[in-house]
Amino acid sequence: MNNKCKTHREYVKSLKQHTLLIHLIRIILALGFIIMWETAARTGLIDAFIFSSPKRIADCFIDLLKEKILLKHIYVTIYETLICFAIVMAASVLSAILMWWWRSLFEIFEPFLILLNSLPKSALAPVLIVWLGNNQKTIITAAISVAVFGSIMSIYSSFIETDIEKIKLIETLGGKKRHSLFLLVIPSSFPTIINTMKVNLGLSLVGVIIGEFLAAKKGLGYLIIYGSQIFKMDWVLMSIVILAVLSIILYFLINLLEKIVKKRWS
Repeated sequence: MNNKCKTHREYVKSLKQHTLLIHLIRIILALGFIIMWETAARTGLIDAFIFSSPKRIADCFIDLLKEKILLKHIYVTIYETLICFAIVMAASVLSAILMWWWRSLFEIFEPFLILLNSLPKSALAPVLIVWLGNNQKTIITAAISVAVFGSIMSIYSSFIETDIEKIKLIETLGGKKRHSLFLLVIPSSFPTIINTMKVNLGLSLVGVIIGEFLAAKKGLGYLIIYGSQIFKMDWVLMSIVILAVLSIILYFLINLLEKIVKKRWS
């Protein structure tokens, strides 16, 4: 018994050491990249005006914070992304439920979903501007179009892959179709729904930036386009770095939600 406990402790310890090593290597790689970038800019290996540098980006970030410009752009992009993400997930789950309930709906709409999912969404943006105007509705609509169709198909596929024998068991015990849906189909599809949320969060952010490129006066996408037009590459690179940090934070929040769901349903 003691040997088993000792083996288990050693295994847990090795896992912790491995995780620590992975995090350490990631930090070293990130710091190494930043140091090489700064060194190359200072020594003239790259043009600091075109490629900027970590110091220039940090200085630009502080200056725009002092001018109270940057937080407004960050807030707008986050707001639009979260609105788009919420609409995409609600529409995807609801559509998947309807198509699972009435299978003929999927047979009818499948080719349209495939077509709309494969259509380049950037091609729709100018049309949306004409239809909806140069405003926030256009940005959110464009962002939704990037993520929603693939999300519907992914969640629906998970629904129909639910163990048919378990559904028959519920029906045999007197359960209705709604019982199968809420007690079996949706809970068993939680991993797929969480993974879809991870993907859609990134796609929503990408869609919002595409929309802001074309139809915005605020937001990080607008800041990138405006900065490139007036050759303020520090603005452009700083906005890209902020987007990368936002992506990491949003992904971390989804991972936290996944852990809560697993703990709740385990």
